[in-house]
Amino acid sequence: MGKEISDETVGVVLGELTFDAQGLVPAIAQQHDTGEVLTLAWMNRDAIAETLKTGQTCYWSRSRKKLWRKGESSGQVQRLVEFRYDCDNDAVLLMVDQKGVACHTGRRTCFFRAVRGGKVETIAEVLVDPKTLYRS
Repeated sequence: MGKEISDETVGVVLGELTFDAQGLVPAIAQQHDTGEVLTLAWMNRDAIAETLKTGQTCYWSRSRKKLWRKGESSGQVQRLVEFRYDCDNDAVLLMVDQKGVACHTGRRTCFFRAVRGGKVETIAEVLVDPKTLYRS
């Protein structure tokens, strides 16, 4: 984001957002320069604060019940360009610069299926074998 985000600004954002019963808010990551929608994830207060302070996206993993720093195991990081939230204060839009693929399937975007002509089509091919993304 280029500029240090103050604790005061982080507090304003956290104070304005409306979290669900689990303490989460949905977060859409969008490539800042192309408008490509990359993924939908979830953020809690800690994930939002860390994202704003570090400039690297951090989400809440509902399955693992812990913070998930995008790219920590795959190297496919998202640098935050701009943080936005909607008129109801209950959804977040992260304008990011995505390094590599965004999806755990090895595709650029998680939104790789479309209904076209009455049929489901795959519209984004695998760019990186998921086994190489997540060396276990």
